[in-house]
Amino acid sequence: MNPTDVSRSRRRLIALISAAVVVLLLVGVGVYGLVPGPRTTSDPPPSRPSPAAPGTTDRAPRELAPIPETDDPEEFARLVAEALFEWDTTTGLMPLDYTSVLLKVADPSGIEQAGLASDIAGYLPTRDTWVELRKYSTTQHLEITNVFVPAAWAEAEAQAQPGQLAPGTTAYTVEGIRHRQGIWNDEPTSSAHHVAFTIFLTCPPDGDPCYLLRLSVLDQPLR
Repeated sequence: MNPTDVSRSRRRLIALISAAVVVLLLVGVGVYGLVPGPRTTSDPPPSRPSPAAPGTTDRAPRELAPIPETDDPEEFARLVAEALFEWDTTTGLMPLDYTSVLLKVADPSGIEQAGLASDIAGYLPTRDTWVELRKYSTTQHLEITNVFVPAAWAEAEAQAQPGQLAPGTTAYTVEGIRHRQGIWNDEPTSSAHHVAFTIFLTCPPDGDPCYLLRLSVLDQPLR
């Protein structure tokens, strides 16, 4: 390959990367929501728990179901939201197992994968916290109460240059209640916490399955 071809290839790569991360560069759209923030979901239980009975966490890990393919953006946003919040520390799985399920529906180019993995880490307990929560048979799931395209997304589309956003790229803000269950003081107990976040995704107009781009910081959604 001659120097001209190398230079042309570099320019194409830079253009591709710039287009892929345009959501991070748009001004005035709450870009703060696209960088990792405090891990509000990994806080330890509010009261002193009692360890689970011996052997309850020793069973072999089960395989997690993949996120179903769909070309419907709202349906995809709901599926991602549920997968992001639904976990069970008693299965023998670890946070990275849940992360891998979400990464399997990530941007197929791979450009956003590292950023997305960092986003997901902000929603899941750390490994050390997970090991602690496992002692108390802690599980979690999300009850979705509202899903909508935020008004701020229209501003992002208006500011984007032609070709910066892939066709079918959009954002959905999800509101819901995070439910957590476990065993404390030898008794079943639960807690509920309102959450909100934004999912950035692309559903190609040719009918190919939707894929995940990035996530906002938890409780810092676009409105």
